[in-house]
Amino acid sequence: MNERSCDVAVIGAGTAGLAAYRAATEAGASAVLVERGPGGTTCARVGCMPSKLLIAAAKAAHAARNTDLFGIRVAGVAVDGRAVLERVRAERDRFVGGVLDGVNALPEAARIAGSARFADRDSLTVDDHTRITFRAAVIATGSSPTVPAPLRGLGDRVLTTDTLFEIPDLPDSLAVLGAGAVGIEIAQAMSRLGIRVTVIDAGDTVAGLSEPDLARQAAEIFRAELALHLGAKLDSATPDGDGVRLAWTDRDGRARETRVDRVLAATGRAPNLGWLGLDVTGLRLGEGGMPEFDRRSLVCAGAPILIAGDADAWRPVLHEASRQGSIAGANAAALAAGRAVTSPESWTSLTMVFTDPQVAAIGAPYAADAPGRVTGTVDFSTQGRARVDGANHGGLRIWADREGRLLGSEMLGPAVEHLAHLLAHAIGDGKSAAAVRDQPIYHPTVEEGFSTALSEITQSICQS
Repeated sequence: MNERSCDVAVIGAGTAGLAAYRAATEAGASAVLVERGPGGTTCARVGCMPSKLLIAAAKAAHAARNTDLFGIRVAGVAVDGRAVLERVRAERDRFVGGVLDGVNALPEAARIAGSARFADRDSLTVDDHTRITFRAAVIATGSSPTVPAPLRGLGDRVLTTDTLFEIPDLPDSLAVLGAGAVGIEIAQAMSRLGIRVTVIDAGDTVAGLSEPDLARQAAEIFRAELALHLGAKLDSATPDGDGVRLAWTDRDGRARETRVDRVLAATGRAPNLGWLGLDVTGLRLGEGGMPEFDRRSLVCAGAPILIAGDADAWRPVLHEASRQGSIAGANAAALAAGRAVTSPESWTSLTMVFTDPQVAAIGAPYAADAPGRVTGTVDFSTQGRARVDGANHGGLRIWADREGRLLGSEMLGPAVEHLAHLLAHAIGDGKSAAAVRDQPIYHPTVEEGFSTALSEITQSICQS
């Protein structure tokens, strides 16, 4: 077995792992990067990018079918499922190729292929060919889709985001288990591509919304395009010819059955930790074998080991994984050199769902009983630019404290991906509703609705 030693060992060459490796080496540490494959990052290979490519195709089909509002007549729209998926894969492979080129550009001696497992708190083995002794390590092993028990054993009838984009053609019917961000994005896209879609979720909200009125509006909007069943429980799933028969119980306790060609499990992703042998490291392990760690420094309790990205299950989105990787890599280098670690403040929380209308949650979450909050609202059904574009659905809610300092928001509507960034930056800068409202906003834009909500907040404060 080859023997290696280094200051920092990084396990995983995804978004967080690559950022950790670069940060560690930039801090002067010697580092190695272990990757068991297939590589290319979750985002590029099976997450953000292929899903957005599918959504883009669905958006084109939907737009072509809905031109009558503008007095434009389109005679017939045909969806070529094979061509849709071929483009998804071709562009996906291009994004993945770019990531792999970046990995291959790293020094060859720093890259080790194989599956890493801790031998003790200061060393790990890679398959049966390499042993690495380190002064600090970063766990950046990503996550994998979870498949609920009733769906296990159904073979390729069950899809996850790891397999969905590999199918050669679109199915005629699809059940989606889970109405969170991934589930509802894929469900709406598939419906707009002409597939009969059924969504089943045990929860009461869709797309992660928690503000009651926006959650209600979202359910109504998506239910107009597909069969959405909230408060429902999947009881069993059995093969039925080439498809699947689902037995489930609806919100009212009635037994229901649905027969579909394929089922997409969209019930979340679990950290890839089980094969690491964390029990020999001295780390304090909590539920599911998750190490206890400081959310600012990302240092785990009990050993010179840090954790970042989807592996820590804290904020599993790309921009957070990249930042966490950088923090973990720099702190790993510091531990290796006997220096103090840093504990940066967390970024303002920012999550998005790329449905139509889009959804976002920013900053402090909605809380019905939070004392001292002032809320501003916008109804996009009457907002000027939204009506011009025929995208006048949804609304937004922004909350601030009694001094007007912006705290958080939930949004459902057009151009939300842009509005959310504006608000996230304002919250991060500690700005007040009045200060942001007094900045220029061009007419006619959707951003004018943003200004409306801020004005409502400032007026409420003045009147209290």
